[in-house]
Amino acid sequence: MADDTPNESWADKKIFTTGEAAKVCKVSQQTIIRCFDSGRLGGFRVPGSKFRRIPRDELIRFMRANEIPLTVLEGGTKRVLVVDDDPKILDLFEDVLEHAGGFAVKTASTGYDAGMLTESFRPHLIVLDYMLPDINGNVVCERVRAGERADQVRILCVSGVVDQSEVDGLIRAGADDFLRKPFDVDELMGKVKTLLGQAAERNGSH
Repeated sequence: MADDTPNESWADKKIFTTGEAAKVCKVSQQTIIRCFDSGRLGGFRVPGSKFRRIPRDELIRFMRANEIPLTVLEGGTKRVLVVDDDPKILDLFEDVLEHAGGFAVKTASTGYDAGMLTESFRPHLIVLDYMLPDINGNVVCERVRAGERADQVRILCVSGVVDQSEVDGLIRAGADDFLRKPFDVDELMGKVKTLLGQAAERNGSH
């Protein structure tokens, strides 16, 4: 059972031994060694020895390719994607979330970039501005909900220029909650934690 518990040291670890990779992936060490030796799992050998080492990025790629959950590797870190065309708002969200701790944050300024990062970054939560340069937030919501991770991501829409009918439309399009600008940081964090709690409950039900 111990291996089912996220190892906080693994959340920051950059290089893994084959034994550590086996524990993270919940397979035998021999399986990891075979995958390494066949080229399915990349890495390097320690100079002058037979020991194999696997970089974190390569282990993540291997786990995703083989549909192995990343929960053990990530520890308690929650991935948040912030989408807004205002650099000051992006900086604010990054500062607030990184100060709170426990969050990995990426940002995007267009709906197109948001879609690309949703696939590669696989966020637990998307904080989404309603008015984007290329498409509106409701289109982003619809695309996320049509994707393969529809049940695994929460969406918090943020805007200062929408009326209640537009808010209702966002909810229908797939948003989970709405926050009006200007907002209070405590209110923001309350909504973030509530939505991430809902995402954890959904993921735990699978």
